[in-house]
Amino acid sequence: MASYEDVIERIDYLVGERPGTVIVAFLLVTALLTAGFGNISTESGTSQFTSGSPAQEALNDVDRVFGQSFSEDTASTQLIQRDQNVLAKPALLRMLRAERELQERPSLRVQSTSSVADTVARILDPQATTVEAKIDAVEGATPAEIDAAVAQAADSPGFASSLSDDFNAQAASASATVAVVTHQIPGAGGSSAGTSGGSSPVTTVQQRVGTVLERSGIRGMTVFGSGILSAEFANVIVDSLLIVVPAAALLILLFLVFSYRDPLDLFLGVVSLVMAIVWTFGFMGIAGIPFSQMLIAVPPLLLAVGIDFGIHAVNRYREERAEGYGVVESMEIATDQLLVAFFIVTGTTVLGFLANLTSSLGPIRDFGIVAAIGITFTVFIFGVFLPAAKVYTDLWRERHDIPQFGTEPLGGEGSLLGKVLPYPVLIAKKAPYAFLLVMVLTTTVAAGYGTGVDTSFNQEDFLPPEDTPAWLDDLPEPFAPHEYHVTGTLNYLEEHFTSVGGSSVTMYVRGPLRQDYALESIHHAAYDPPNSFITKENSRYADTNGIIGVIRTYANQNSEFAALVARNDIDDDGIPDDNLGTVYDRLLESPYQDQARQYLSRDMRGTKVVFSAESGASQAEVVDDAEVVEDRYRLQATATGQPVVFEDITSSILDSALTSLAVALALTALFLVLCYWLFEGRPTLGLVNLFPIVLTVAFIAASMRYLGISLNALTATILSISIGLGVDYSAHIVHRFGDEYGTRDLYDAIDVAVRGTGGSLTGSMLTTVTGIGVLVLAITPILGQFGAVTGLSIFLSYLMSVVVTPSAMAVWGHAVERFEAA
Repeated sequence: MASYEDVIERIDYLVGERPGTVIVAFLLVTALLTAGFGNISTESGTSQFTSGSPAQEALNDVDRVFGQSFSEDTASTQLIQRDQNVLAKPALLRMLRAERELQERPSLRVQSTSSVADTVARILDPQATTVEAKIDAVEGATPAEIDAAVAQAADSPGFASSLSDDFNAQAASASATVAVVTHQIPGAGGSSAGTSGGSSPVTTVQQRVGTVLERSGIRGMTVFGSGILSAEFANVIVDSLLIVVPAAALLILLFLVFSYRDPLDLFLGVVSLVMAIVWTFGFMGIAGIPFSQMLIAVPPLLLAVGIDFGIHAVNRYREERAEGYGVVESMEIATDQLLVAFFIVTGTTVLGFLANLTSSLGPIRDFGIVAAIGITFTVFIFGVFLPAAKVYTDLWRERHDIPQFGTEPLGGEGSLLGKVLPYPVLIAKKAPYAFLLVMVLTTTVAAGYGTGVDTSFNQEDFLPPEDTPAWLDDLPEPFAPHEYHVTGTLNYLEEHFTSVGGSSVTMYVRGPLRQDYALESIHHAAYDPPNSFITKENSRYADTNGIIGVIRTYANQNSEFAALVARNDIDDDGIPDDNLGTVYDRLLESPYQDQARQYLSRDMRGTKVVFSAESGASQAEVVDDAEVVEDRYRLQATATGQPVVFEDITSSILDSALTSLAVALALTALFLVLCYWLFEGRPTLGLVNLFPIVLTVAFIAASMRYLGISLNALTATILSISIGLGVDYSAHIVHRFGDEYGTRDLYDAIDVAVRGTGGSLTGSMLTTVTGIGVLVLAITPILGQFGAVTGLSIFLSYLMSVVVTPSAMAVWGHAVERFEAA
């Protein structure tokens, strides 16, 4: 079996003696991987995280069991109507005419419509079953008759919840209402169709709805739905990439010009970076991994790491050229040392990313896989291709007597960096123990403070802010972003609709619903609800939608059914206690059968009760209160709904962050110990390598809490990523120290290590922070936060590596010398 020295020797041969062959081979692989670009799909929004979670599966079960409106071939569109009074005759007619316009368009595949205008029209004329008949009923009614119909409809299930919070039943007034249009769309995937991103039939239909209303001259209505939400999710990905990638490229190019200071070297660096991106995206297409909002962070990460490798490779090569060695000899010396360092850096970085495989959330696992593969590709390109290309071009220059520029390495003694870098070494000489003690104590305080960092998961993280920065409007095509309305619509619903803008919890109740006690037990569970649940006006019962409400509504409309309920209502509370099977059968034969099917399963062994929550209640409060109500049911009950699902994901995010951090620390420590034992014969140097990065993690957590940045779907990965990326900086210093320590005394070895790598580390830090930091320009808040936190993580890793590592190496050296002397 070949040793690592044999592998490095083989690479030295290929780079030094066969550089042209290496270049051609890498270009051929690049061409082959471009075939994967055509298979790349997109995925966005919250559904990518919730898919597969137990809470989401429970919600899917509810959607599948209750009502045709939740079938696999339907999707719903919301029409949000705003007016001085949406319950006045003109507004009611406008809504009904909008429904007529939509129903008359075959391309919209309208299956049914539901609105307060429908309810009022049916009360005015119980025989009005078509939209034309409903329009006639409203047109022929007087304002007083309409007001009376509104007052009667106020107790109907879902009527008040479809109106804004300023609804006044006595005055028959409200400023806004939400109507629902159900479409029959094969393959729509249910009511949430389209939320996973990209163009879909649901998106197309909902966009057509807006066009139809606009061309029909119907004003004052906002079209909203999962397809429109999906379209904006997808647009956010494209717009963010069009802003972030060019900005990163431009800023990185400026730093590369400073770092390489040679046009041909700059060209080779840029080609290598492009190659790393092409390889990674090609792999994604071949592997069938969809491009999600989380993966927008991968290109800047790869650019940052690639720049780091490139600067180190070229700078180390220039050091040897400055000593008078030839092209091939200089590159052999550089690669002999750097390939080991690159292996250590790549190993720890890949472990940091792969630690995210412990997450229960698919997008975080995909992020870990893609980033790890991308980093692996990057080290191959910058560890083999770039040195070979550099040898090839420099030999060509020598043959044609073409001058080189910027041949001096960064961080030389006469440079500004060369004057600053000795200070950490001076601390290591004078007071390493005291300095490390201060750092450990400070880190302990920071870690304690950082444990209070918040955790969150909500839909708004993935959407653009309601008011985007003004500078975005000035961008030319193709960089100008789309117009975004979803966030404003969601904020409007939250502010004006308690039950629509607020959240709701669905209780999935299972058991023998024909038993006499079934409905009474369901009713009693809603008595005196917790604080986050909305109560009915002048009542101690929660505001719920369920089968009991449908029974009461139909009883108010039909005297025969009312008599049936009364005969079986022992305690005279409007809820039947006997012969429930007969009551259900009559209800399912009535005009209210569709409403009943939304709350009663076909085998009559399952029902759902929807509790409305206060819009100001936190997600955690709603879920805690849902668990309290869940325990009240005599029958088996399961709480589900968006807040339950999102809170489950929030818990998974925290678990993911802590688990991946622990795994990353353990694997990285083991890996570093093995590497330094194999390469240097000094395994404890691995712990020295890891020490400053452990300090960095504590300061990152504290910084996030101080800045008010939560651990969310993307920033949850930052702790493990900090281990992987941060070790990069300390690894170069410690590995260089290990090479020098055998031929120099302790402090000379520390000084050479810091001076020799400090310039490269500073250059790579600046480019990395810049490359990743441009994510703050992304339209979605979650990417901006990730960019800010990752940039801070890189800077802190660099700072700790340059400032703390020299003292850690000094203390290690003292311990080794005492042990060897004994």
